[in-house]
Amino acid sequence: MKYLSAVALALLTSIAVAQDPSPEVMTETVLYGTEEAPLEGYFALPANLGEGEKRPAILLIHDWTGLQDYEKKRSHMLAELGYVTFAADVYGKGVRPEDPAECGVQAGLYRSDRTLFRERLNAALAVLRDHPNVDPGRIASIGYCFGGTGVIELARSGADVKGVVSFHGGLDSPQPEDGKNIRAKVLILHGADDPFVPVENIDAFLAEMNAAGVDWQMISYGGAVHSFTKPKAGDDPSKGAAYDADADRRSWAHMRLFLDEVIGAIE
Repeated sequence: MKYLSAVALALLTSIAVAQDPSPEVMTETVLYGTEEAPLEGYFALPANLGEGEKRPAILLIHDWTGLQDYEKKRSHMLAELGYVTFAADVYGKGVRPEDPAECGVQAGLYRSDRTLFRERLNAALAVLRDHPNVDPGRIASIGYCFGGTGVIELARSGADVKGVVSFHGGLDSPQPEDGKNIRAKVLILHGADDPFVPVENIDAFLAEMNAAGVDWQMISYGGAVHSFTKPKAGDDPSKGAAYDADADRRSWAHMRLFLDEVIGAIE
């Protein structure tokens, strides 16, 4: 799959700038990718950016529902902290699943084809890196659920990012040898009671990290299950996915400390 040149991308890019409800954030919707497979990502920008000013940046990877309001809200929160943030679109322009079965089909396409998954992730990283307000030497990536798996795949691809943060992501290790490609520091934020992440997957993942000498951390939140940062997951942990306000708050704080370490605090 051939990705667009900078000129072709400019011709195919549609940018709509609007003031976010927060006066501290501006947003841009950007069309990128290929002519055959256009992708529609979302920038959230600190409103106080100076012309030509370079900021540390975050690539945000969506969960299995695709790039929707949840990811946009998280992007705004990161922009309010001062980061240039780009929410990637893995699925493609207009592909926004409406029910769990459809979400499973879309997510399964990329879980079963990690090469394609990595191509989509690196295409988004290239868009972020090329933004005029991004310091290319200070980029990290965060992701939720499907996106939590995604940031690990981004790191396994050898992408030049300083750190990746996986929130309640899948932790399988389909190709353990790919751990040697990881150049980033890795933070895993995990629900200790998540039934969708088997212990054997965690063990295999950590073995991969250790064998490759990756600088990794893993924090598990007692009582938390899958999707603990997402209010729409509901409040019934017996279903395997539920919002947990304490785990949400704590994981955000742990992410912020990690980002300060790997890409530096906002000055």
